[in-house]
Amino acid sequence: MNLVPRHPLQGLCAPRSDVAALVDAALTPKILLGMPHLTPLGLSRTWLLKELGHRHWLLLARRLGLETADFRTPDGGEAYAAISALKIHAGLSRGRANAVLSIQSELYATSDTRMESLHRLQIDGRDIGSVVLQSVFVARSGQGNRSIKRSLVRHFQTDGSLFESRLTQDVVALRLWNEPDHEPDCEMHFHPSPLEEFNGAGLLYFAEYMGLLGRALFHWEGQAAVERLDQPVSVLFSGNTDVGETLRISGYRSPDRPLLNRCVIQRTDGSVLVRALIG
Repeated sequence: MNLVPRHPLQGLCAPRSDVAALVDAALTPKILLGMPHLTPLGLSRTWLLKELGHRHWLLLARRLGLETADFRTPDGGEAYAAISALKIHAGLSRGRANAVLSIQSELYATSDTRMESLHRLQIDGRDIGSVVLQSVFVARSGQGNRSIKRSLVRHFQTDGSLFESRLTQDVVALRLWNEPDHEPDCEMHFHPSPLEEFNGAGLLYFAEYMGLLGRALFHWEGQAAVERLDQPVSVLFSGNTDVGETLRISGYRSPDRPLLNRCVIQRTDGSVLVRALIG
């Protein structure tokens, strides 16, 4: 997927060369880990996904010939590269203060409308795993986040090679899974705050949904959830929520599994926003 560059962005405070240098700095492959990046248990999953989400947007903007990740609909409205699915399988417990996290990222198209980024991770030169992020362009069709729909962006064109998605099996499994008729094994409610969970576009950020899953698992399982920190998690996103709405997080375990292995996040009206497979 490619875009013909649109007119130069208006109102930038820095010349093009300075903007490009700032993007280069944001995509630095090495980060010295400290308190903002860590939890008492290792690398923060929420911080990591925010960082990789930012890199995904910047890489996408570069591919599309834009100076910054300022995506626009054909009529000039704001558009967003929304994360639609992800898989994280990384040894987060290996994170520690003053270690060096290395991130090697690549962006590729999997269809005419979907992009993926693969982020290979190392700590002090040792592989700890990877994260795959998948995105589609969306825009608001009305008021509020419930109006978010898929959208084209300016001068959209398909061009170049398409690659097989690294998330195909996970996405199929998540789409085929329907919540059981019986009540969930565990449940909690959460009221997101615009001071914390919503991003600059006014959307509840995908990384915050992952943080919410972490809160729920620890609330339900305690130490058992801690010991599962490095297990793979696959997630499918299917909507967003507005400020003021309460979310319901439900956990299920398969008959052959001693621990919870499936979670769903819903609005209180029952509409599903997130499905996740754990382990």
